[in-house]
Amino acid sequence: MTSFPVPTVPAPPVGVVGLGQLGGSLAAALVAAGRQVTGWDVDPAARDAAAARGVRIARELTGVVVLAVPLPAMAAALEGLDVDPDATVTDLGSVKAPVLAELGPTLGGRYVGGHPMCGTERSGYEATDPGLFTGARWALCLEPGTELPRWLRVAEVALAVGAEVVPATAAEHDDAVAAVSHVPHLLAAALAATAGEAGPLALALAAGSFRDGTRVIGSDPGFVTAMVQGNAGPTTAALARVLEQLARPWPELVAAGHAVRAGGPAGRRPVRVPLERAALLSLGRAGGAVTRRLAAFVEGYVPAVG
Repeated sequence: MTSFPVPTVPAPPVGVVGLGQLGGSLAAALVAAGRQVTGWDVDPAARDAAAARGVRIARELTGVVVLAVPLPAMAAALEGLDVDPDATVTDLGSVKAPVLAELGPTLGGRYVGGHPMCGTERSGYEATDPGLFTGARWALCLEPGTELPRWLRVAEVALAVGAEVVPATAAEHDDAVAAVSHVPHLLAAALAATAGEAGPLALALAAGSFRDGTRVIGSDPGFVTAMVQGNAGPTTAALARVLEQLARPWPELVAAGHAVRAGGPAGRRPVRVPLERAALLSLGRAGGAVTRRLAAFVEGYVPAVG
């Protein structure tokens, strides 16, 4: 392929509001990548921990402002802060349509919904890990009103910390994560509760499959509740599909599930995509992702068949 230069416009500063696991990890990773980062958190201990990792602590935020706060706090996250009125605002919330409905009317095309598919069952600034985003998929929403230059600036933030950017709409994102994230949290809760009812012997015999199947329900209950309730419609629909699967004859169910897990893509096929909304969304819908920003295109990949 013909090589195109990477954009030479200086990367804007990044402000991170909320310095828990995701926000603290992002701020630390951006510092390591050489980006200018300012952070804020209502918790002084979180501010001190971020400052110790080289993050500038201040209420004045500009450039790309990242909201890394729980879903119920999203609407009020910028209150009391001095935010540049031209700043691009994104977030790390696990549900996108409700956040778009809250922030979109005020921010308009300045808002770019985001959701990095990483994190662990741990929480708080003590769980900060600058390598958390390396190799992670990071969904970035492209709505009809999203300003593409701002979307690209947020994409550059994700790429700077080693993530792969998946373009999607808010509705597409919420449908997808209901199936692969939100229902698994509910199933993990059901598995753990069922084992608890089975008694001490069952819990004593629990091994790898139980551990793997219940890991995510070790997350903060308030976080999980806000996540599944915030995406109630798609999660209910996805859970209904799970119940339909469980009603199948067990040999058929086992075979169907095994086929999905064993029949993944044979690899990745590199692609170059123009900086255009429809083309970027097509990449995401094909299961692909952006891995590099060029001057007139982005580079990425789609799954290779067979």
